[in-house]
Amino acid sequence: MKKNVVAISSDFLTAFVSLPRHVQGKVTEFINKFRNNPRSPGINYEKIHDAVDPKICSVRIDRAYRGIVVRQKENGVYLLLWVDHHDEAYDWARRKRCEVNPLTGNVQVFDIQEIETSEETSEITHGIFSEINDDDLLALGVPRAQINFVRKIASIEEFYKSKSNLPEDVYEGLEWVANGFPPEEVIDLISSEREKNFQENDLASALQNPGSQRSFVVVDGEEELRRIMAEPLEKWRVFLHPTQREIVNKTYSGPARVLGGAGTGKTVVAMHRAKCLAGQVRGKEKILFTTYTANLADDIKNNLRKICTVEEQKHIEVINLDAWVAHFLREQGYSYQIVYNNKLIEMWEEAIIISGEDTEFSASFFMEEWSMVVNAKEAYSKKQYMKASRIGRGTPLTRKKRIQVWQIFEEYLNIMKERQQRDVDYAMYECRKILENSIEKEYYPSVIIDEAQDLNMNAFRLIRELAGPEHSNDIFIVGDAHQRIYKKRVSMSKCGINIRGRSSYLKINYRTTEEIRKYAFSLLKGISFDDLDEGYDDGINCQSLTHGCLPNVKHFSSAGEEIDYLITKVKELVDSEVQPKDICIVARTHRLLDDYIRHFIDAGFRTFEIKRSKTDDRSYNGIRIATMHRVKGLEFQYVFVVAVNKRVVPLSLAINNLDPVVESEAIIAEKCLLYVSLTRAQKSAYLTSYGTQSEFLV
Repeated sequence: MKKNVVAISSDFLTAFVSLPRHVQGKVTEFINKFRNNPRSPGINYEKIHDAVDPKICSVRIDRAYRGIVVRQKENGVYLLLWVDHHDEAYDWARRKRCEVNPLTGNVQVFDIQEIETSEETSEITHGIFSEINDDDLLALGVPRAQINFVRKIASIEEFYKSKSNLPEDVYEGLEWVANGFPPEEVIDLISSEREKNFQENDLASALQNPGSQRSFVVVDGEEELRRIMAEPLEKWRVFLHPTQREIVNKTYSGPARVLGGAGTGKTVVAMHRAKCLAGQVRGKEKILFTTYTANLADDIKNNLRKICTVEEQKHIEVINLDAWVAHFLREQGYSYQIVYNNKLIEMWEEAIIISGEDTEFSASFFMEEWSMVVNAKEAYSKKQYMKASRIGRGTPLTRKKRIQVWQIFEEYLNIMKERQQRDVDYAMYECRKILENSIEKEYYPSVIIDEAQDLNMNAFRLIRELAGPEHSNDIFIVGDAHQRIYKKRVSMSKCGINIRGRSSYLKINYRTTEEIRKYAFSLLKGISFDDLDEGYDDGINCQSLTHGCLPNVKHFSSAGEEIDYLITKVKELVDSEVQPKDICIVARTHRLLDDYIRHFIDAGFRTFEIKRSKTDDRSYNGIRIATMHRVKGLEFQYVFVVAVNKRVVPLSLAINNLDPVVESEAIIAEKCLLYVSLTRAQKSAYLTSYGTQSEFLV
């Protein structure tokens, strides 16, 4: 007897979220019973009067609620499409048709009654798709029954409203066309994602198509079912776009790189890639999943628990790279401490004093020179430094001045040894040298890097060593130079990481609306961005499939007026049943945050500050407060970027530098910070300022 196949649609989970909690429990129990035996006599199938698709019927959840199911008995396929109160469920089902598209092989669910109504009443003769011929519309995946409906869509606004009437894959393709991309270019793009081998009208084979798996999941076990139903809104755990799925499952002959703008699902791809590879390793082998900050590493670790089995989790080590370096050095018997920021400045100031050199340069200049020349080029001797290229440094140095600078570098090296302290770049260099000289080398079979744009040359050289000689699936890199906030441009090829021919680009933004994405991206106009290697990434081919309002930009004469506005808007959101934890206040500095926290607490709100050493606890329902650096990698429904004032954004302390090249890079990093902050918003973004507005907003 052929095994039954039971799949749940993305729409079913959307409907499930709106149900009362006690009904959700009944639905979950029903689905488990249904999954075990959809042919059971206890499943009450009912025909739906006037339904346009005879395969669609209802099933009884309880006296008041019904599930909507597609039943293809001859193939043993059952699809759960919708769940709702009895009358609403039947109204939804009467309009729908479910079929396998004969060209794409995707399972499509679309609205028929809406189409017929539109044909009868519309007098539009020149819709936004009216000039596309039938063959091209079919090639875009449009069901033949919807061609007339699509042709009569009169405006881009009407198209956005039609999203629920169209199959998901069709809406995506038409979205590209509606925004100016040639139909033939879009057809080429989506054709490359299609499964070539499928049986027409066979739902079982169509469910194996990556295009179908973006909207349907076949549930094989009770544990998996309960994980899905426990957090139905986190669809990234279950549904992947065909482009994402191909990247996740592909076998690469060496290092691979994935680029994409903010919100395109790079981290999601990296996590699913880790799950995929973890299922392939043996014994005690582990995949290393690393990123730049501890906050992001903790978030990734928590999210991997949602998609991985316990066994898969055992084979994935998640840790930010600095922490890995510190842990490794301790294991090797080194007792020194890695220090940052103010402690490093103190060491440089001490080195200048001890050297006795009469120099016009500040401690920050020497720290930049050490990072961008000595560490980047590994010029750790006077001879190497004298020969090292300083391309990218705006302050010229004569030979005499280089010798003078090296004297201060020598004192810095001595201070590090005496204090048993290291900057992280030098610590990475020492780590790599230990590994290179190790007799018994143990490599990670695969290393996955998230937020790769924030790692520097030392980090990539170390990762190359950790992965061993180039081999299949050795290094998987995801990043976006438009989100580089730490001025760490690299060339991976110069670090022994060759990604030629193994590069992918994610183009669909799943987080922000198109209006927020465009506004945020406009802040970066005129800036050239790299592709994490020797090429360029213009970022122009990204597109959001959701729409809303432009970011709200408000300027006030005083800080008091701004805070009154913020408290009023946040109260309005909370009164409209937005959870406080889905609102985030973002400011440039910690000092500013303290003021906003005090004002919101005085107004009766609970707050939760996201810190470097404190993971976002989603069980605590308070307004999130974070600096621009700490909000990176997170997302919230509503984001308020506050105090976007002159000398705050960009921060005057961050950009004042005697080196014009460093100052220019600092300004770019500040723009990237604002871009990153805005693109954390899913539904709405707000930009507020007081006093004198930031020049970025003028």
